[in-house]
Amino acid sequence: MKKLALAVAGTAAIALFAGACSSGDQPSSSQGGGSASAPAPGSGTLTVFAAASLTESFNVLGKQFEAAHPGVKVTFDYEGSSALVQKLDNGAKADVFASADQKNMDKAVQDGVIDGQPTVFATNKLAIAVAKGNPKGIKTFADLTKPGLNVVVCAQQVPCGAATQKVEQSTGKALKPVSEETNVKQVLAKVQSGDADAGLVYVTDATSAAGKVDKVDFPESSGAVNQYPIAVVKNAPQAALAKQFNDFILGAEGKAELAKIGFGPGK
Repeated sequence: MKKLALAVAGTAAIALFAGACSSGDQPSSSQGGGSASAPAPGSGTLTVFAAASLTESFNVLGKQFEAAHPGVKVTFDYEGSSALVQKLDNGAKADVFASADQKNMDKAVQDGVIDGQPTVFATNKLAIAVAKGNPKGIKTFADLTKPGLNVVVCAQQVPCGAATQKVEQSTGKALKPVSEETNVKQVLAKVQSGDADAGLVYVTDATSAAGKVDKVDFPESSGAVNQYPIAVVKNAPQAALAKQFNDFILGAEGKAELAKIGFGPGK
């Protein structure tokens, strides 16, 4: 009986030792125990500085990117491209910069706030936004010079303002705007509110506001097409995610969404 008792005790000890070794080989699920409490790869907040004219398209693409990257939140700062470059120059933290023209992206590169080579992902051109029904009967760019017409444009340092200036120079028609706005959405808002009879915006802005304003296309706009470059910001807090977002915008899904409201293809 004594020998049997010893054999049973020995078997139990071996079983306990084997169980302990087996559990030690598995990742701990307790708090602070390792991988279970670690953040998912690529999680966090991605900050994108983007030209105001990209608002509608990038809002949709941001949601698509989040859906494909669980744990990631995409936040946007939409302003005039020149204002965004100034923010970057002043040390603002961002991961991606998308400009509405090459000039402001070139300035960002020269100022040393861009990492790598920017890539053009879309193009855009101007259109005239007017009140629904076009009560002033505006049909051409030259019509914007008619006396008594309240016209709003972008300031010259903003890409849409620079494009407006190009059209003025090519047509010999100088506008006399009642105000110059710091981004294209402010121009659109003035037309929507009735504070302006007409405003020079991008085709994409007028298209996205369909039902609120009417769009008047004019052939001279083809001489002032803006290229939209995108790049990762130097010392981006989320550099890996920034590269993924950059590639996403340049990919098939990005191109398809941008084309929906009238952006032309990039390079």
